[in-house]
Amino acid sequence: MEQRDLKEDDISLESVSSAIQAFGKERKNLIPILQMIQQELAYIPAEAIQRVAQHLDIAPCEVYGVATFYNQFRFNPPGKHPIKVCLGTACHVKGSEIILENFERKLGILDGETTPDKEFSIERVACVGCCALAPVALVDENLHGHMAPSKVEGLILGFKIEKEKEQREKGGHES
Repeated sequence: MEQRDLKEDDISLESVSSAIQAFGKERKNLIPILQMIQQELAYIPAEAIQRVAQHLDIAPCEVYGVATFYNQFRFNPPGKHPIKVCLGTACHVKGSEIILENFERKLGILDGETTPDKEFSIERVACVGCCALAPVALVDENLHGHMAPSKVEGLILGFKIEKEKEQREKGGHES
C-alpha cells in the first residue's frame, strides 16, 4: 500500500509541475502557485517547494519562508479524518485549548500533524462562525458543538470501531 501512495504522490506532483508552467516566472506568482498546489494536493510537499523555486529561479528557503508566513498553507498531508478545533474568542473562553490538547494527547500528534496511519490530522482554526455552540470542533467537516474533553475520546473511538467493522466485513467477503 505504501508504494501505491508514493506512486499517486508522484502523479500528483507531475500534474502540479505542469500546472506551474502556466504561471509566469515573476516572483509575484509565488503565492498564487502555492495556493494552486495546496488546492490540488491539500498540502505543500517539500518536492513541490523545490519545483516552485526552480520555476521562479529563487532559493527554496525563500519559497518555504513565504509559505510558512501564512497559516493557510500546510506541509503535512491531511488525514482521512481531518479534525479542526476552533480557537476563536468564544471557543477559547469556553476551553477550546483543552479540547485541542485532548485530541493531541489521544492521537499522539500535535497541531498541524497527521497520525502515522494517515487516519487523523489536527488543525487549529481561528473561527468557524458558530460561536453560540462554543467550544466547537469540526471532524470530517461535521460540526460538533458544546465540545467537552470527555467527548474527544468518544469521537475517536467511534472512527476506530467503524474502521474495525469495515475490516471485518472486508475480511469476511474475501473468505
